[in-house]
Amino acid sequence: MKHNFRTYLITDFSVLKQQMLSWCNNRFNICSFLDNHHYRLPGNSYECLVGCGEISVLQLNAGTALEQLQQWLLQHEGEWRFGHLGYDLKTEIESLPSLHENKTGFSDLCFFVPEYVFQLSETELKIGSVNNDQDLIFHEIKAEQLSSTQTKQPLQIKERISKEVYVDTIETIRKHILRGDCYELNYCMEFFAENAVLDPLQCYKALTTISPNPFSAFYKVSNSYLLCASPERFLRKEGSRLISQPIKGTIKRNNADAVADDLLKQQLYKSAKDRSENVMVVDLVRNDLSRVCKEGTVQVDELFGIYSFPQLYQMISTISGQVNEALSFTDILRATFPMGSMTGAPKRKVMQLIELYEQTRRGLFSGAVGYIAPTGDFDFNVVIRSIFYNAVTNYLSYIVGSGITFYSNAEQEYDECLLKADAIRKVLS
Repeated sequence: MKHNFRTYLITDFSVLKQQMLSWCNNRFNICSFLDNHHYRLPGNSYECLVGCGEISVLQLNAGTALEQLQQWLLQHEGEWRFGHLGYDLKTEIESLPSLHENKTGFSDLCFFVPEYVFQLSETELKIGSVNNDQDLIFHEIKAEQLSSTQTKQPLQIKERISKEVYVDTIETIRKHILRGDCYELNYCMEFFAENAVLDPLQCYKALTTISPNPFSAFYKVSNSYLLCASPERFLRKEGSRLISQPIKGTIKRNNADAVADDLLKQQLYKSAKDRSENVMVVDLVRNDLSRVCKEGTVQVDELFGIYSFPQLYQMISTISGQVNEALSFTDILRATFPMGSMTGAPKRKVMQLIELYEQTRRGLFSGAVGYIAPTGDFDFNVVIRSIFYNAVTNYLSYIVGSGITFYSNAEQEYDECLLKADAIRKVLS
């Protein structure tokens, strides 16, 4: 079903952005609000892209989910499609099931054709509708009343594993690496709250005020919410070009001292440990892309790029290739998902070890949220730096992790995890 677009000039970008998000959340059971926060990274084409309401929706758990997804995508070819890919799709990609409980309520896969599509920039709002009611929708959004206060309930955040258990597990993983079972493993731990009462809209606003990142998302499916402040892209297709931008390497900024801050940036760039982790994941992504790209086209466009974020510097590399046009969206997923930055190398073995040593079902964490355009181009993030909230069970969760190599120091890795969760902890406190 074709969305007809109409363009409206705007002068109050920040207010309208909040009104649009509030309007979507209040009226629909499903919405995907993809938020760039003015970053100018390679390949970014929308400041804010939104799909809400459902003309058609597909929700599945792993089994034959990718096969059914491909059939559904063909049925809706030439339409806008938004959705998510859960980490546990590995169950059917690599025959590696998870035995942990799904507490956030997200299915392993969900895609929908939206009733409305919004493309927002600093100067204009494009409204795509199948109902030709763009004028009405624009006036409704402009009239949306914003809540200025958030009623906070005390949250008792608990750790799924203690620091002592975390340190012991890292040492066990290092023994696996020493034996040659793997080279690098992304190990994660969960923090959670039960009986949590939360306003997801206000929480997302607070999170992205503290930590505005280029692959942020407010994503809602029924009563399950993802409040995401991700800095990382999983995979983008632009014409025949595939782009992946894994992150490996993190250091806290010193925003009070410009000279010291620049020294930290240089320290991250020169860090042998972070370079080692980064190049491992770059090799893994190159291998994944080579399975779906034309021979000889996979290349590293940027190695060890240092990018600035409000609280952190991150080491990001960019890998690209010319995709084999005969392959479908799900063919590409089977070769590249889950993403190497959230698994490790070799991918199948480390996913076995992740299931063995982590004590939480990842679910949508370290999965991806994004869109497929009518042209077939797509863009998906890596779901990290995120809060998950189930409004029925009142279960709240966030997960953090880091890449473990033989040279990892368990205490430092634990501190890095807390650093990555700093913005989330500030919001929830």
